[in-house]
Parts: sequence; structure tokens; C-alpha cells
Amino acid sequence: MKSKLDQNKIKTLGQLKAAGYVHKSIKDELRENLMAKMSRGENAFHGVWGYENSVIPELERAILSRHNINLLGLRGQAKTRLARLMVQLLDEWIPVVDGSEINDDPLAPISRYAIELIKEKGDDTPVAWMHRDERFYEKLATPDVTVADLIGDIDPIKAANLRLSYADDRVIHFGMIPRANRSIFVINELPDLQARIQVALFNILQEGDIQIRGFKLRLSLDLQFVFTANPEDYTNRGSIVTPLKDRIGSQILTHYPENLEVAKKITGQEAQLDERQKQLVHVPELALDVLEQISFEARKSEYVDAKSGVSARMSITAFENLLSTAERRLILSGEKDTTVRLSDFMGVVPSITGKIELVYEGEQEGAGSVAEMLIEDAIKAIFPSLFPKIDKLERKDAPSVYDDLIHWFFEGEDFELLDEDGDKTYQEKLDSVLPLSVLVKEYQPNIAKKDSYFIKELLLWGLVAHKKLSKLRFTEGYQFKDMYGSFIRDL
Repeated sequence: MKSKLDQNKIKTLGQLKAAGYVHKSIKDELRENLMAKMSRGENAFHGVWGYENSVIPELERAILSRHNINLLGLRGQAKTRLARLMVQLLDEWIPVVDGSEINDDPLAPISRYAIELIKEKGDDTPVAWMHRDERFYEKLATPDVTVADLIGDIDPIKAANLRLSYADDRVIHFGMIPRANRSIFVINELPDLQARIQVALFNILQEGDIQIRGFKLRLSLDLQFVFTANPEDYTNRGSIVTPLKDRIGSQILTHYPENLEVAKKITGQEAQLDERQKQLVHVPELALDVLEQISFEARKSEYVDAKSGVSARMSITAFENLLSTAERRLILSGEKDTTVRLSDFMGVVPSITGKIELVYEGEQEGAGSVAEMLIEDAIKAIFPSLFPKIDKLERKDAPSVYDDLIHWFFEGEDFELLDEDGDKTYQEKLDSVLPLSVLVKEYQPNIAKKDSYFIKELLLWGLVAHKKLSKLRFTEGYQFKDMYGSFIRDL
């Protein structure tokens, strides 16, 4: 509400009129407040990354056009968050007729209760104030949702208490939508709503009529509808009926982050971390790149169902698991602090397997195996930006910058990195592979010493991904060795 209207002083309809209050619809309210924010250069959807030049401009245009909105996109694309942020575009306070079930505007009442109260008391009609945080309603569309839930039904208890017949409209118990009058109403996963329930929304969106058990009430409900839908739903579970789609002003397509930087911002903002984890566990920037690249690889993997999508929540929960894996090692070792290792990424496998839908070929491989493949694919994708590229097809006798390193494994004994190794032991083991240090110094000379061990381990995993070394997972950790050296020595 505008600052000149003091909700602490205005308690009656007469005082409200004297203060100069003017009735305004919620769509006009959103439009005017958005225009004010835009003119001041403020971001109306703070905390949503990657949509600055795509989704947000379309959403702003829809609000300026006073449209009901459908946000269409795969899971984990911030659809519900965008809807909730629209609350910040509402006036902070609005007046309502005190006692009204449907938040009647004192200057434009629509319920029988409010109209009769104002007729009886006039300017002495009591006025209450409603904060914008109370003006957000959300309903998950499920097949068991009924018209009574959304619109309303006859209440026999109310009829008995008021001694009214069922022919009197005062026996109606209003559902969620009428009670959300002058508010933002969000229906998530709209296609899951049965077609007959979708039909019941037609007149509410267009004319404001509601029909309950034979009562046709002309209630000019003042609502901002926001629907969310997943394209997969159109084929697997249900669809949005055509006349309802026709009544939704703007359909806006959401999308996943388009690059690692945006993805890292989202994960860093949303991850629920303990403050001690942040202080005690150092995370190299490269580890964050690998983590986010897993999601990018999953979205194009032949084993993952692309229609289902790969939610941004996968990276968020994987990040939380990654830090917890390092923290667990820290607790067991009794050391003061630690750094994330590439071998810690095995701790994120449960976050991946629970967030991806596999196609038939993926089911055959197994969720755990697919998760490990995705981690390897992420390393393989990032590897060329750090070290010389390894071609898939190359002459066997062609010299390579990795020859000394591969020869070290050919000549040496098995090299093992254990999960519970303390930082000092872990670093000493990696430092013992001299060609590893030479390569890191030559191609990543500016890497901080604290991060150098992660990049050394990544170099090993990268050579495994390119079939230059072999890696064996055993109960306590990983063993790295030459692809053929042990076999030839045995001969």
C-alpha cells in the first residue's frame, strides 16, 4: 500500500475513503509496481540466474500485459520460485472488509457478507489490513483434487447453524480459489489436474462466474493465476485442455543453465551448508566445474531420459554430499581442515542416481554405473581446457606429452589413493609421481598449491577416461596402474 495510507490508523471504511484510497485490481497492482522497479533499475526477480535475457523479460511483458501465466519447463527450472517472487511486486498492505472470507475490497465488495455489512454500517464498516505475504496461494495439481477443493461446496453444518435451507447461497463453503481473491494463485503441474476440473476453471479465468451445486454466483474474483507445467506431462500423464490454454494469456518456456558459471551461482546460492563445512573444507574452483559438468553431461547422455530432464537440484544435493564426504574424512582423521579430492566424488553418486530417469539402456547398465560414467564424462569434457588434448584416434608410436607419466606407471608398482588417507599422506603419494608434478607445473603454472593436488588427481582420472591408464575401485580406495604393464610383467 502507498505510504500515505497508514494501516495502523485506518480502521473503518470512512477513514479509508478520507485517506484517498482507490480500488485497484491485483493485475494493475503488479503492473504498476513492476514499472516502478524497472524505472529505478531494480531487479524484480532477484536470485534467479540465467534467465536475464530469456525468461525474465517474457515474464515482465506478461505482467505488463495483465496476463495469467503458464510457466512451461522441465523439473528444476525455478518455475515455482519465479511465481513466489511475484509476491514482492504486490503492495505491502491492502485493506479488506474485516471478517470477509474472500478478502473483499471495502470499495468494491463482491461477497454477500461484505455487501450487507457495508449496507448496514456504512462508513463505520470495520477494515482490516492484509500483508502481501498472505496473498500467495499454492496448490499442487493431483488426480484427487476436486471441484469442491478449488471452488467450493455446500456446507451442511453451516446450513444447520444458520437455520438456512440448501437453496440459500449463504450455506456455501468457499474453496481455495475464492478464498484467494486479490491474491496470486499458483497451480503446480497443471496437466495432472483432471480434465473436468480444468473445465471448472474456464469461467473463473474469463468471466469470474463460479457454479457450486446449482448455485451460479457472479463473483468478479480478482486473481493473478500462475500455472506451472512440465512438457513430459502432456504425453505421459495428462494434458492441458485446449479451451483452458486459450484463456491463459502468456505461456513462457523455462530452461536449464546454459553455462557452468550460471550453474555454479545457482548451486552456491541454494546448497544448504553448515557454516563449519564452509570453514573446514576447502573446495577448489575446478571441483565446482567438474560437479556442474556432471549435470551437463547427464542432459545429453544416451542413458538418461532427456524428456524427463535433469533437475538443478541434482547439482545442489551433489555439492552437499561432496562436502559431507570430505567432512566425514576430516572427522575420522582428526585433522583440523581438508580439501575436496576428486575421489570424494564417489560420495555424490547417491545424489545422481536419485535425480535421473534412465532409458532402457541405462537401466541395463545400472544407475550406479551410469552415475560413474557421468562423472568420468565430466572429467573428460573439462580435461582439454587444462592439458593437451588426447585424440581418440592416434598413432601408437606417436610421441605424447604424457609418455613419461604413463611410463612411470609401467615401470612402477601399483599406485593407491585410499579414501581415509590424511591430507599429508594423500599429498605425499601424489608428489611421489614426479612426471605428474612436471606436467602440472608446465601446463598449469599459476595453480595455487592448495588446489594443485586436485588437478594432479584430475590428470590421472583424465588419462583413465582416455584409456591411457587403468583405475580400479576397491573397498578402501582407488588403484591406478598402466593399462598393460602388469600383464606384460606377469608374462
